[in-house]
Amino acid sequence: MARLWTWLREDVWEIRFRRYVALTLAAVLAGLGIWGGMTATKENRSCAPGVVQPKGSDECVGVSWTTYAFGRTQFADTVRAIHRENARLAPGSYVTVALLEPFTATDADNLGDVLHELQGAYLAQYQANHDTTGLKPKIRLVLANPGSTGTYWQHTVDQLAGMTGGSDRLRAVTGVGLSTDNNKKAVKELTSRGIPVIGSSITADDLANGQDGKDPFPGLARVSPTNTDEARALASFAKVSAANAFLVYDRTGDPYTRTLQASFEKMLKGSRYEAQPFTPPADRSKEGSTSNVFMQITNILCNTPTTTNTILFAGRHTQLRQFINMLGQRGCHDRRFTVLTGDEGSYLAGDKDLDPAALKDPLLTVRYTSLAHPDAWLKDTAKTGGSSADAKVLQSLLGSAGKEPVGPVGPIALDDGQLIIAYDAMRLAVRGIRGASPTGKIPALADVGLQWPQVKGKELRVNGASGWICLDAHGNPYDKAVPIVQLTPESRARFVKIAWPEGKPPTECLPPA
Repeated sequence: MARLWTWLREDVWEIRFRRYVALTLAAVLAGLGIWGGMTATKENRSCAPGVVQPKGSDECVGVSWTTYAFGRTQFADTVRAIHRENARLAPGSYVTVALLEPFTATDADNLGDVLHELQGAYLAQYQANHDTTGLKPKIRLVLANPGSTGTYWQHTVDQLAGMTGGSDRLRAVTGVGLSTDNNKKAVKELTSRGIPVIGSSITADDLANGQDGKDPFPGLARVSPTNTDEARALASFAKVSAANAFLVYDRTGDPYTRTLQASFEKMLKGSRYEAQPFTPPADRSKEGSTSNVFMQITNILCNTPTTTNTILFAGRHTQLRQFINMLGQRGCHDRRFTVLTGDEGSYLAGDKDLDPAALKDPLLTVRYTSLAHPDAWLKDTAKTGGSSADAKVLQSLLGSAGKEPVGPVGPIALDDGQLIIAYDAMRLAVRGIRGASPTGKIPALADVGLQWPQVKGKELRVNGASGWICLDAHGNPYDKAVPIVQLTPESRARFVKIAWPEGKPPTECLPPA
């Protein structure tokens, strides 16, 4: 030991060069030790390629292009079908479209909505890639999750923006989900970065271009009517009288409920009654204590004259269900009431928490505007604005979706209209992408969103399964078909009639000046 110490002191430390080498070696070894310790203790927050778990969260968010189904087994079949379809695409032959949805939603109704939109988007992708015309470019589909309530929209939008170049060649984002404040921020950021967005089920008026002549979301197109158009269609169908109607609305509101409330208020100018507010939890999929408020509102309704028979409800589906349940228990059980609401009513079909007694009450009717319905074009007699032939194209594709090469995609449900409207949204995305490059080459990102004002007329409109998609100069559908649906005693969605924002179907698919 003494010899070793003497050698270190005399032959290493006292010779300057060797001293420096020794110090350097010691520093490197110490650094490696620190790095190794940090690496060993660093938490791995990756969920799958492109998907991470933000610090402090148990959700996995980001953009997935693998068979990862965000921990939701009901998505697995469709996600595998998408992955299989993407794998068929030759390098350089495709562009990418992202489906933006809350894939980690926890509410059963929202999960059903996401599943149906996932299925619809995939079926349109498959159809586009296997069209007998051989049109190009091909479409690659990826899944973008901003979180169950959209909390991580910025992370996901940043990731999508980074995919516009390179081999991804992202050219559009479709879906979006509910008309919420977070989704509005996401759309604003995406479009400000030049990424076209095609909203499938967003209906809020303030999540649309053209309001007051302004376009706050350049490159945004929609396939669903605004709340104002839905309310106009509902009014033309139901012949609502302000003297006999009563408004119940979400006091705090979100883009959907606020604009639906405003649309209903226009219908009720001169109403003899003050509108009744309720305050739901911030997460409107939660129950909260609003049932107590609805019990009191039903008491107020019972104090109105018997001529008051129509209730306009501006709220989300959880609160709508609570309100219907309370109406079923109303003291004035001999009074007839009809509840009219927007497309959130579509979530009620099959809702196990709906009171069966309320649904079977012969004096209580629940009707709502739906974004689409499988019976709309098979049972309605409208001769323009859509056709049964267009609806049957999707029906035929669904007939092949139970097995390869198309499927399987899991259980199919069409009554809520979400699969149909997501299918049409993806078809509009494909129209924009291919319209921006008639030669079949990869279109410039900036050119895709410029196509929306020309989606009109007999040749350029999208003959959707939900009806004609004729876009105005701001990317909004003109006089889009609005199916009126009634909730049955069995909690099913029964198609009643197609209504139109303009009071009648379009004949030319050409929006007026």
